[in-house]
Amino acid sequence: MRSTFSWTLALLAGLLSGPALAQTPAAAPAATIAAPQAQATDARQLWQLLDYVAVDYGGAVENGQIASEGEYAEMLDFSANALQQAQALPAHADKARVVALAGQLRAAVQAKAAADDVAQLAHQAAQLLVAAYPMPVAPAKAPDITKGSQLFQQICASCHGASGGGDGPAAQGLDPQPIAFSDAQRANARSLMALYQVTSQGVEGTSMVSFGALPEDDRWALAYFVGGLSYNDELRATGKALWQSDAGLRARFGDLAALSTTTAQSLTPAMPIEQARAVLAYLRANPEVISEGKATGVALSRQRLAQSLLALKAGDRNQAMKLALSAYLDGFEPLEPTIAARNKALMTQVESAMVQYRATVASGSLPEAEAAAQQLQTMFGQVEAELNAGASDATATFVGALTILLREGLEALLIVIGMVALLRKAGRQDALRYVHAGWSSALVAGGLTWAVATYLVEISGASREVTEGLGSVVAALVLLSVGLWMHSKSSAGRWQSYLSEKLSASMGQGSMWGLFALAFISVYREVFETVLFFSALASDGHHGALLGGGLAAVAILAVIAFVLLRSSARMPVGRFFSATSILVAVLAVVLVGKGVSSLQEAGWVSATPLSAPRIELLGMFPTVETLLAQALVLALVVLGFAYNRAAARKAASAKP
Repeated sequence: MRSTFSWTLALLAGLLSGPALAQTPAAAPAATIAAPQAQATDARQLWQLLDYVAVDYGGAVENGQIASEGEYAEMLDFSANALQQAQALPAHADKARVVALAGQLRAAVQAKAAADDVAQLAHQAAQLLVAAYPMPVAPAKAPDITKGSQLFQQICASCHGASGGGDGPAAQGLDPQPIAFSDAQRANARSLMALYQVTSQGVEGTSMVSFGALPEDDRWALAYFVGGLSYNDELRATGKALWQSDAGLRARFGDLAALSTTTAQSLTPAMPIEQARAVLAYLRANPEVISEGKATGVALSRQRLAQSLLALKAGDRNQAMKLALSAYLDGFEPLEPTIAARNKALMTQVESAMVQYRATVASGSLPEAEAAAQQLQTMFGQVEAELNAGASDATATFVGALTILLREGLEALLIVIGMVALLRKAGRQDALRYVHAGWSSALVAGGLTWAVATYLVEISGASREVTEGLGSVVAALVLLSVGLWMHSKSSAGRWQSYLSEKLSASMGQGSMWGLFALAFISVYREVFETVLFFSALASDGHHGALLGGGLAAVAILAVIAFVLLRSSARMPVGRFFSATSILVAVLAVVLVGKGVSSLQEAGWVSATPLSAPRIELLGMFPTVETLLAQALVLALVVLGFAYNRAAARKAASAKP
């Protein structure tokens, strides 16, 4: 039978070679890959049906009477299909509400209700659907409108006409006729997201086929161009003037998601329809202006916090929570290295206050949330003052780089040194190269992460926290099993025979790659966070101080590694196993606390604030969930050690 240690390493290697990290479809069961894709496709098709009814129902029914038999039959068919697809959605807490709204929509269409009422029901169902079953609602960057124009002439104009009037040469004889994108009434109810979905999915039962084979950027470019065909240059000029003069309008369109999901009709409560059309005419033709002067850092945190409160006042707790998470992940977290170097206590206070605010959003009252938000706004003022006061302080950058690399590097160093020492004790010099390949590959991967985050794409705050959180939890579980195994050998007094007979025999090729995987994941999760923190520190411009702090930390870590390797080499094997098992178990408790905390910050795990000390060195954070996770791992350690001792005494008493 394979040892617990070898089995754990082999299991870890199998996990890490799966689709989660390697992204190799062949390595995963078909259901693992197909299920999420099917769920997303079903939700997108349902959203498309809902939007189609919202936009086109007005052409089918007027004043409670059927205006077009063909279009009304289509509305009956689409609303019935929408209800069926809603009922077939995967299980979710909000599924029943989506089904209920789809049922109300179906009944409203059958009753020939007013167009505004039908559109409102369809939009409510669509908004809830997007929240429950996430799907792309906006492009990753501002679309290229010129490219969209070229694509339209190449693949759309033959049916829809060169100007989008639905009068292209291929439109003759088509039933139903192609959509006239220049029709202002329909354009007022149609969002850019709707155009993107139609382009991607096509429309069943019509001549509109799917263009899903086009790159995503091209489909968004096409959607943005088509979304502007009902406007003229005069409207765009008016919209530009409104955009430049109205700060509230600019705040409303804080990102491309807002622009992609907004219709002219949805703006009418705040402005006349012609002004709404003018604003959208300008923004759809010039989406890049959305990102100009975009808030970052503390300003973004303030903005997201205010938006979160507005969503909470409107009764949308889900959106309020998303905005609260964004206030931390996208606004404050990138500043943490700088703030920690200058005022660690303030950084800790802000983090705790943000956890408190999110907990209040999840289950508290509006007055409690307003009070928590006001406390945060006051703290943001202190953060701004701290940043302004130390804007040119190279010493702060040096200290920040030194402390960050020491903090992140020490945990990984302890794990790798423990593996190296263990293999040396076992006389398995051949296995050391897998460990060294693991941690060195992690350093290379960290460098690639820096290049990607700097030059190619922006790694979101949620992605950072999820990567760190899952990496910590996996490493903690592996270390827990390793620690219990090592302790069992030291307690039983049979380490020598195990090392000489079983360990060498049990370490086959699978376990060798398990060693590689453990070394890689232990180091990469620390390198990942260090790279992102160093990128934030580099924005101060003190590159020499940043490099100096990093090199100083590397030198200190090298000394620690040398001392640990020398001391472990001289230590008797039994004592080494006993001491190392305790150290590994402690690291497991620390890492699980940090992992759960990161998953809380990403919104994957709820956070219930608790009056308890915050000791980051020990992975202790003042929430019920993190402390419970640590208590569970600690209990497993205590029970495992107790079982090992009992087994050792039993084995000793059984000897003649």
